[in-house]
Amino acid sequence: MRTFVTIFAVVANLALADAITKELAAARLKGEAAVSVVPGFFNLAYVENRGAAWGLFQGQVWPLAAFAVVALAVLVWQRRELFQTAATGARRVAGRVAEWLVYAGILGNLLDRAVRGYVIDFLDFHWGVHHFPCFNLADVYISVAAGLLLLLSFGGEKKHAGA
Repeated sequence: MRTFVTIFAVVANLALADAITKELAAARLKGEAAVSVVPGFFNLAYVENRGAAWGLFQGQVWPLAAFAVVALAVLVWQRRELFQTAATGARRVAGRVAEWLVYAGILGNLLDRAVRGYVIDFLDFHWGVHHFPCFNLADVYISVAAGLLLLLSFGGEKKHAGA
């Protein structure tokens, strides 16, 4: 039970941070020109994304929301295997952080889709003529979790021959 309470508390706080940053973006950036934070590299800009990453699946709000719910259910169901909850040391910590981040990221964007019908993106990076699509804190959570899970997939605990 203590594990569930910890997961719930961390995920709720991460999702709250995502929601607050999106509300701030809507209040301060909507209808305004992008705000340069680091000239030639990073702006704050308001974007209503009615699709998924990189603008894919535009207008598919409810199928994307349903996919998020199914993804969350599968992740919770497979959490012991995916997030290496039986591991020890740094692997266990990395698995826990990945679990918290992926749940919060999915939940943050799911709440936006359910409440607004779109996801607010506002982090805008570019380098010269190269431009990365806008994203938000929930997207950062999911990306960092994916990176941690990728790292965890390498160098797993050794299994004994004959076991």
